[in-house]
Amino acid sequence: MSISQALSLILLVALWGVGLTPVESGTNLVTCRLQGSTKFPAFSKDGDFVIGGIFSIHYYMHTVQHNYTRVPEPLKCTGSMDTRELRFARAMEFAIKEINNRSDILPNVTLGYEIHDSCAAVPVAVKVAFQFANGLTPHVSMSASCPKTANIVAIVGESGSTPSIGMSRILGLFGIPQVSHFATCACLSDKTQHPAFFRTIPSDHYQAAALARLIKHFGWTWIGAVRSDSDYGNNGMASFLTAAQKEGICVEYSVAFYRTNSRSKLERVADVIRSSTARVVVAFLASGDMRILLEELTRRPPPPLQWIGSESWVTDPDMLRFELCAGAIGFGIERSVIPGLRHFLLDLSPAQASKSAVLTELWESAFGCSLHTAEAGQISGAVAPCKGNEKLDAVQIPYTDTTQLRVTNMAYKAAYAIAHAIHGLVCKDRSNSVSKCNKSTVLEPDQILQQLKKVNFSVNGNHVSFDSNGDPVATYELVNWQAMQDGSVQFVTVGHYDASQPNGQEFSISKSITWMKGQTQVPVSVCSESCAPGTRKAAQKGKPVCCYDCIPCGEGEISNETDSVDCVSCPVDYWPNAQRNICLPKPVEFLSWDEVLGIVLAVCSIAGACIAVAVATVFYKHRMSPIVRANNSELSFLLLFSLTLCFLCSLTFIGRPSEWSCMLRHTAFGITFVLCISCVLGKTIVVLMAFRATLPGSNVMKWFGPLQQRMTVVSFTFVQIIICILWLALSPPFPITNFSHYKERIILECDLGSVGAFCAVLGYIGLLAVLCFTLAFLARKLPDNFNEAKFITFSMLIFCAVWITFIPAYVSSPGKFTVAVEIFAILASSFGLITCIFFPKCFIIVFRPEQNTKKHVMGKVELKAL
Repeated sequence: MSISQALSLILLVALWGVGLTPVESGTNLVTCRLQGSTKFPAFSKDGDFVIGGIFSIHYYMHTVQHNYTRVPEPLKCTGSMDTRELRFARAMEFAIKEINNRSDILPNVTLGYEIHDSCAAVPVAVKVAFQFANGLTPHVSMSASCPKTANIVAIVGESGSTPSIGMSRILGLFGIPQVSHFATCACLSDKTQHPAFFRTIPSDHYQAAALARLIKHFGWTWIGAVRSDSDYGNNGMASFLTAAQKEGICVEYSVAFYRTNSRSKLERVADVIRSSTARVVVAFLASGDMRILLEELTRRPPPPLQWIGSESWVTDPDMLRFELCAGAIGFGIERSVIPGLRHFLLDLSPAQASKSAVLTELWESAFGCSLHTAEAGQISGAVAPCKGNEKLDAVQIPYTDTTQLRVTNMAYKAAYAIAHAIHGLVCKDRSNSVSKCNKSTVLEPDQILQQLKKVNFSVNGNHVSFDSNGDPVATYELVNWQAMQDGSVQFVTVGHYDASQPNGQEFSISKSITWMKGQTQVPVSVCSESCAPGTRKAAQKGKPVCCYDCIPCGEGEISNETDSVDCVSCPVDYWPNAQRNICLPKPVEFLSWDEVLGIVLAVCSIAGACIAVAVATVFYKHRMSPIVRANNSELSFLLLFSLTLCFLCSLTFIGRPSEWSCMLRHTAFGITFVLCISCVLGKTIVVLMAFRATLPGSNVMKWFGPLQQRMTVVSFTFVQIIICILWLALSPPFPITNFSHYKERIILECDLGSVGAFCAVLGYIGLLAVLCFTLAFLARKLPDNFNEAKFITFSMLIFCAVWITFIPAYVSSPGKFTVAVEIFAILASSFGLITCIFFPKCFIIVFRPEQNTKKHVMGKVELKAL
């Protein structure tokens, strides 16, 4: 089967559906005969060139159950009238009348029109489309030589996207231009499927993006969505959901219905809206569908909702009667002024209205009376006849409301666009005179189609042109339903959207907005409250990304923005504040002079040094007394000097560590303590030697005289000095900044450099201390009134106990307490030495001078000799 044969078959099936049947069959199909009734226009006028028009003047199409035993009944509209759509249709009629009276457009050429009612039904729209293409000719030729001219030159309409799609697919085959005033589906911009489609209203592609930006602007991230189950609703909502996802908006639910659906389906949709947690609802609904939904919700009102409307219903005056939508906002077509239109619409008398079935229905529904004469036998006994003095300007219906001419202006501009296209083909413009037009010109659809692509004019201050997709420049008004002082609700323009502006500058708000329930604060509609700085968002399992928990940032991390997705780590020398929203410099910790612990240790250190000096002073003052002479005064003074240094060396551990203080504190500690222990060891050896010297025939003291004692102290101390020199030369201690021990603060401390050297220093001190303790322990019971070995034993016991406990305490103490432990060990061992060795002697010297005699010192020895 060839393409032309397939196309003929498709047209045959379509023609059959609208009342055309084949007359002659055989090898070739020759003609089709018109069968059944045709659909007559609601308004018509003859002219040199006829423009078609189709509008959804009624809400429903009358449907019957076909039994296929007789010819189907003609398609007809039923239900109540949409007087707003009637205003659109009459705006087209007014535009053509205005054009016919103008001398600058189509002078001496009369335009006619055929305006049909589609009742928003695809079958009716398709039938009208074929009727536009073929007219009312009794026989339609299907041969290859059939004329290309159509009954009309172009069409204005349809109002709905779905009927427009059906019409466009048929009219596109014939190349008949279709200029819609209200079909906004973005799918109609596809020229491969809809090559002959134009529109004066912007595509929903732009409206969807504008709605997503509007919702993002007010901080709503949790919304509901309801749409018409039609091409308009489904395509528009799909574009919106794509744009909303890019803006980070989550949709709790997305439901669809059509006004012809069952009542149960409508109730389910209403229940979803009532039970939702989203307080903002985006309604991408046709005006008729929105009216039905609001009627259902009025029966059992939901919690207060903020409605966001599409252009189809958000500027429909008929919707204002629903209080549920008070405070609604949405994008509407820009409001315009059409001079003379109101007078044209209201200039109807009962006699004029009775000549048109549509106008008769308008008149009777507006005034509740009947225009039919009693003679015709059509007057209803329940309805009184009209009096004849009724005036349309006395009733408030959408037909008479010309304060918000938005979509009406789109129909008006569509008629003008077609007129300009015809003018460009049949008229020759002259610079100084009226254009010359040839009204006998035969126009083919393709000519009108190509000329429409070129139109570029302004009417009543409104620019009209089409881009390559047949779309105009997208401009919208942000409309808000605001309650007035008299209790009425009106449409108030509070902002604009212009897609031609640079990116980010398309949307602007110029006036304050009144929200649901008359509140002035922006409603809140979020799945989860915003996460404050210091926390991050953590998605809830199985829920959209807008539903999350706020998790405090971890240790060392901050977030300084609301709704932060991640926390960032502070630099190594910074730490978060308590709120974890800023990084602050870490406090630097070291044992300072101005803190309590540092002051106490410094006082103890200085006090210890003062005590050592005081003891030395007492000893020096009584240096000739027996008790001082008996205890080796030279070693005693050297020991007191070393103890003074031991007390003072602890001061080097206090304060900010520096390169010099780190080297000084450990080496001074090691050398002074070895000097101290060496003196104690020397005194212990002297005690032992002195006892040995009292035995008959012993001359041991000559081998351990003052020179040997000095050499012993120097030798032991020199070893420690060599260890310290090697330590400082090879790997000396140095100051470091410790970040690892505490995460929240910095520790300034001295690194040992060589741990082995530090252990050698401590080990050598420990070795001398153990040796001294052993010798003193052996000499503790030697017969003497002032047995110094006993006191040395106690002092060494304290010394060893302190430094044995020092090791685990040193390792486990954190930060500045490590230094404090080391100072405490120095002070404790020093106080132990001076207390045990010197305090008993000082007590005798100061408080018991009678015992400070040679006789008393030697008395015990003599007693034992006896």
